Amino acid sequence: MESKRALEALSALSHETRLSVFRLLVTAGPTGLSAGVIAEQLEVLPNTLSNHLGLLARAGLVVPARNGRVIRYSANYDGMRELMAFLVRDCCAGNPEICSSLLAVAAHGATCDGTTALT
Repeated sequence: MESKRALEALSALSHETRLSVFRLLVTAGPTGLSAGVIAEQLEVLPNTLSNHLGLLARAGLVVPARNGRVIRYSANYDGMRELMAFLVRDCCAGNPEICSSLLAVAAHGATCDGTTALT
C-alpha cells in the first residue's frame, strides 16, 4: 500500500460515524448489511449515511453490492489488512519486542470482545 492510499483510508476512518460504520460492518462479517439496517442501528439519517458509505468505499474499506433495489455493504477485509500491514511494516526498527503483541494479534486474530484469541 502506498502512503497516499493509506492516508485516504485513515482519513475515511477519522470521523466518528464512518468509524462506527466500518466497525459495524467488520462485526457483521462477509455478508454485510443493507444501508437501511446500518442507518437504523447507528441512528444515522440515510442521506448522511450514503455520503459516509461512499467515502469508505472510495477509500477501499467497504464494498457495496447491489441486490435488486437494496445495496448491501461489507467490510473490505483485504483493504483493512493492507492498511494494518502498512501501519506496522516498519514499527520494529530491528527490535521485534516493540511490536510483538501487535504481530501476535495480527497473526492469530482477536475475539469479538477485543481480547486476543491467543492461549
